[in-house]
Amino acid sequence: MKFAVQNSYQYIMDKTAVIVGASSGIGHEVAKLLLAEGWYLGVAARREEPLMELKAFDPERIEVMTIDVTRPDAGERLLQLIKRLGGMDLYFHASGIGKQNRTLMEDVELRTMETNAVGFARMIGTAYRYFAERGEGHIAAITSIAGTKGLGPAPSYSATKALQANYLQALEQQARQRNLKIRFTDIRPGFVDTALLSGDFSYPMLMRPDDVARDIVSSIHHRRHIRVIDWRYRILTFFWRLLPNCLWRRLKL
Repeated sequence: MKFAVQNSYQYIMDKTAVIVGASSGIGHEVAKLLLAEGWYLGVAARREEPLMELKAFDPERIEVMTIDVTRPDAGERLLQLIKRLGGMDLYFHASGIGKQNRTLMEDVELRTMETNAVGFARMIGTAYRYFAERGEGHIAAITSIAGTKGLGPAPSYSATKALQANYLQALEQQARQRNLKIRFTDIRPGFVDTALLSGDFSYPMLMRPDDVARDIVSSIHHRRHIRVIDWRYRILTFFWRLLPNCLWRRLKL
């Protein structure tokens, strides 16, 4: 049986993880870290080429599947990937889109809703049902600090991120009531220097994807329920929550 040291506090023995949204950014970095720890991986995204680049690191321990979370067959394709992998201990959802939309262009709002709301529920729901039947498992997902309050510059993005956080919380409560051994980790990063934030706008307090990925993997190992990354954003969101709506709607962002 293969095994690898997981940092300094436990061992990974034939652990399997599926990462949806592994073609770039945080999902790509998390995949590399889990692979280095000895995990067997199923990696998925819309684009196959970056996934094959990941597979080249260790072809015997990586399975690849192209999945578009907005398509009706995405859940079934996830189950096919799990079967090819031989099972799943961890489901990590890193798929998502976001864009500032100060003029409320309809196509931007609807694409964001389809990916971050409908696609999210489709994939998280599939993983949840799989773990419920299996008896245990761990679901981790990237939401965002953007779900803390409604953000005028990115209405659909902040709304869907709030939905994601509440959806995970609801499933965690349901799992407890059903006596299911399913753990949840809600990852809420601040601004991360990835393609998601590419454009003309300059974002403050940008974090490196590899730093964020290390924090995520540590949070998964420690079975954190909610993790805001990093300390600056923990302070920021604390004060955001304290602002009454009469002040929030006047805030210039």
